[in-house]
Amino acid sequence: MRRLAHVAVLAWLAMMACAALAFDNGQYDNVPPEIRAWFKSVIAPNGVPCCDISDGHRTSYDVRGGAYWVPIEGEWMMVPERAVIRDRGNPVGEAVVWYVHHRGSIIISCFVPADAV
Repeated sequence: MRRLAHVAVLAWLAMMACAALAFDNGQYDNVPPEIRAWFKSVIAPNGVPCCDISDGHRTSYDVRGGAYWVPIEGEWMMVPERAVIRDRGNPVGEAVVWYVHHRGSIIISCFVPADAV
């Protein structure tokens, strides 16, 4: 029960951080409407929106011991299974990771591998 409460708090924090940080000041003007719509529609397995195009970061990735790893700000981090999205497709052809900073830590809220179907 305690773990479930912890996950709920992390999901809420990620959602609030995205709501507070998501903005589009024209940096994505060249993105086709269908790609923009995909970024806006991606939802984590726990039902929390992954945010907006300004929060998704195209990334390289590695698979180690069955887990995805991504480089974030120069450090390789393991993607928690709760953040992996396999059923939304991936029209950009590159992996995308959504993350937020919280109390000195990086929380990965969503990850779509390059070959998601």
